[in-house]
Amino acid sequence: MKHPDTPAELAACHEIAAESTSASAPVTLASAYADNASRWLLTRDDSEREEALFRPPAPRIPLSTYRLQFNRDFTFNQAREIVPYLSALGISHLYASPYLKARPGSRHGYDIIDHNALNPEIGIVEEFEQLCTTLAEHGMGQILDMVPNHMGVQGGDNAWWLDVLENGQASAHAGFFDIDWSPIKLKLHGKVLLPVLGNSYGAVLDNAELQLRFDTEHGEFGIYYYEHHFPVDPAEYPQIMGYRMDTLNERLGQDNPLLMEYQSLVTAFRNLPTRDEGSLDRQLERRRDKEVYKHHLAGLVAQSSDIAGFLEENLRLFNGTAGESSSFDQLHQLIEAQAYRLAFWRVASDEINYRRFFDINDLAGLRMENDAVFDATHQLLLRLVQEGKLDGLRLDHPDGLYDPEAYFCKLAEQCGQTGHSPYLVVEKILAVHEDLRSSWPVQGTTGYEFTNLLNGLFVATSAAERMERLYKSFIGEPINFDDLLYRSKQLIMRTALAGELNVLANLISKIAEADRHTCDYTLHGLRTALAEIVACFPVYRGYINARGVVPEDRRNIEQATAAAKRRSTTADTRIFDFLRDVLTLGAADGKSPSYSEQVLAFTMKFQQFTSPVMAKGLEDTSAYIYHRLLSLNEVGGDPRQFGVTITAFHRANQTRAEHWPHSMLTTSTHDTKRSEDVRARLNVLSELSSEWRLALRHWSRANRSLKQSVDGMLVPAPNDEYFIYQTLLGIWPPGEPDLNEMAHFGVRLTEYLVKAVREAKVHTSWINPNTAYEDAILAFADALINAPAESAFLTDFLPFQRRIARLGMFNSLSQTLIKLTAPGVPDIYQGCECWDFSLVDPDNRRPVDFGHRQILLDALQALATQTSEQRITGVRALCDTLEDGRAKLLIVRTALALRGCWPEVFQQGSYLPLAVKGKHAAHLCAYARIAAGRIAITVAPRFFAPLLGEADTLPLGEKVWGDTAVNLPFHQFDNQYTCAFTGKMLKTHQQLSGWRLPVAQVLAEFPVGLIIGESVQA
Repeated sequence: MKHPDTPAELAACHEIAAESTSASAPVTLASAYADNASRWLLTRDDSEREEALFRPPAPRIPLSTYRLQFNRDFTFNQAREIVPYLSALGISHLYASPYLKARPGSRHGYDIIDHNALNPEIGIVEEFEQLCTTLAEHGMGQILDMVPNHMGVQGGDNAWWLDVLENGQASAHAGFFDIDWSPIKLKLHGKVLLPVLGNSYGAVLDNAELQLRFDTEHGEFGIYYYEHHFPVDPAEYPQIMGYRMDTLNERLGQDNPLLMEYQSLVTAFRNLPTRDEGSLDRQLERRRDKEVYKHHLAGLVAQSSDIAGFLEENLRLFNGTAGESSSFDQLHQLIEAQAYRLAFWRVASDEINYRRFFDINDLAGLRMENDAVFDATHQLLLRLVQEGKLDGLRLDHPDGLYDPEAYFCKLAEQCGQTGHSPYLVVEKILAVHEDLRSSWPVQGTTGYEFTNLLNGLFVATSAAERMERLYKSFIGEPINFDDLLYRSKQLIMRTALAGELNVLANLISKIAEADRHTCDYTLHGLRTALAEIVACFPVYRGYINARGVVPEDRRNIEQATAAAKRRSTTADTRIFDFLRDVLTLGAADGKSPSYSEQVLAFTMKFQQFTSPVMAKGLEDTSAYIYHRLLSLNEVGGDPRQFGVTITAFHRANQTRAEHWPHSMLTTSTHDTKRSEDVRARLNVLSELSSEWRLALRHWSRANRSLKQSVDGMLVPAPNDEYFIYQTLLGIWPPGEPDLNEMAHFGVRLTEYLVKAVREAKVHTSWINPNTAYEDAILAFADALINAPAESAFLTDFLPFQRRIARLGMFNSLSQTLIKLTAPGVPDIYQGCECWDFSLVDPDNRRPVDFGHRQILLDALQALATQTSEQRITGVRALCDTLEDGRAKLLIVRTALALRGCWPEVFQQGSYLPLAVKGKHAAHLCAYARIAAGRIAITVAPRFFAPLLGEADTLPLGEKVWGDTAVNLPFHQFDNQYTCAFTGKMLKTHQQLSGWRLPVAQVLAEFPVGLIIGESVQA
């Protein structure tokens, strides 16, 4: 096959991309997949092995993905309309946010209430089928974001959760949710704490905000609080139905058959098996009979207006009179008898007794380790896989699961038995020194480690100390990030996740009490020591399970306990040795099976806890306090790591190519703190540390009069002011924004700043908002962006910002090309094929103008059909209008077309770092992807500020690059290569050391280079 010489030929390539993907993509994956499955199967009992053995078909590996955010404002029909655009762009797979049935009005889909139904706000089944058909017609597949860790609860929408509230431990779904039915507080035994009230329970009750109602259609009583619905235990119906029974007797007469039937129902409800009866037979009896009795009650009420009226009167009496506290005694007594405790939302942090997604009360953790839960939540998913409508799954928050590896293995097995094996990627956040577990039967992660690796390539590592000094000088104090992270994690455990820590402390206390050598450790001492270990834990979580302890997990636990010992002020540090032995399972050696089971169960619960503490402490607290360079404060990032060397970058890519060649590559997601283009701008500051220092000094002086005094402190505080200036540099609208654009920009900035300062939890927080501080900081920001053009601030800020923005665009072009050609599966977040200067959600979930992007793409496709000279001139002209986004779109379209034409190069090809020689060698990242006699060379410049100086020039041609050249240590390829963007033929130069490709030639018309070639024999 002749290699594609021109953009027109590249554009044609993507038309066969889907066929190429299905034909060639699975080649290398089957063996790896089978090996991982075998590791799991070898650990199973002999009796299970033969039945469990299967050979899963190879997944269809995406060539590229495009993430879409579905909600009521972006539906299946709207997605179907843009499929032709995505196909023309070169996308192989639509990557969908969760679209299973979620709570009404959900903007994100992660609050699923029914895993086996589609979200009706997004579309009906027929519309979903039409989307799938359209994707298939364009040779495209689909990947779905799956949420196995939690469900949306509260509000009265989740049938399983309502069943638990109604029946407690007798519920058929009690084992579905991760509830501690025996918490430390005795009053909560057998109950679920529901922290949904806006005030203290007594105040809400006395204000008549809790209302008892009767559902006449279903014969059910329920307690309502605004949008919330709490079912009443049927065994407690007699409290309502039997209240003032003498009155009903007088009205109907003792011999009235309807009265007798009513009284029989009261007795029947009273005699229902109680919630705490452990016998399965009695639980089944309760489940059966309560529904029969409800049906009878509904019929009786419909038949008798007297009984209906009587119940209405009782409801009014139970619901009391606002301001008359005693009038709510009956309702209070009824609520006290339920399987739940209604509480003020602030109580959640201390007493919550169900596992949540982080600290979100409305998202309750599922016990996916329970086979019944897996089966009940995966029916629709497995059917869609079987029908070929889903080629892949993104597994959300696997660190929340009790045993992630077991879940992955079961999912792979169940999918394989449908005749299809999906592409699986996990939302796993890895520490800098951490590797993805090779035993997991997945293709890789969702790419946060790549996000930070690639971003670091554009941060000048040599500027670390200078940036630290100027940051410290501006805010007036040093910030030790290690200490900050430790304090932030401790803060999270004292506030948002104190309830979860209490659950763990209760579990370990029971283990300690069971051994005479540890029974003297107090609950308080154990809780404090646990918090110390968690605060010092070096990664998000460990993965110890019944299959044992791997060295990596043991090292992490030993490191954490040693660090906790050093920080602890306790007199007896042996408590840390006990906890270390428990967490590494050594405490179970030689002990009874029941003790060993408790040790393992505690350890696995502990692992579920460290992850949200790290996430909340690092991503959602420390990253909003430490502002040295905001582009480093990303999900999965480490602000302490100031940049990535070219050697480290190549090494990481080689490792990925060898071990995880199909891991996802992303630069922007629905969760990133800043979009890829914002980070690309901010990275420029590392190249201009001196100019940045002078700008900060000037702006601070110019804006001092805009600050307000709040509680004796000028607002914003220096650290927040530093944060604001970086934010403005990163998201300032390109070009010459008009009044409407600036007004919209101001709204976005206001929403973001409130979120940012509350997440920092320094001067204000979500739990205790300091509105005076927030108002002052918003007034300051508003004054900055609405200052007169001739103001001292804007006359200095705007030229500096324009320079940052221009250099940032060059950074972004380079990082876009690298993402599309590095080992892995590139993902494009909605809209990011053009410039996108978004912040954290909800800012990054704004609607995308696909119509405008289609127009830009059509123009590029028209350019591809012109003559060679016209194409070269047209591509060069894109550099004169960088702000319109076409240059970035050209890179995306061209690279994706090449991936579709040469899938073997990018899915199985080797990764070869290329040496760069010459004056500006440090400003280039170059590498080759090679397979099947074909080669694709990426040439991506970086550090444009020192390269271009202050001149408003383009990084093109010999004047900029001089003698800089890329070494080509190849023998099987001829000495002619083609520029994928322009179609121009390039010639190499032969030196004593081999062939070289002059960078001035590669980057003569466009700021980045994608060079292709074939072997002489091809």
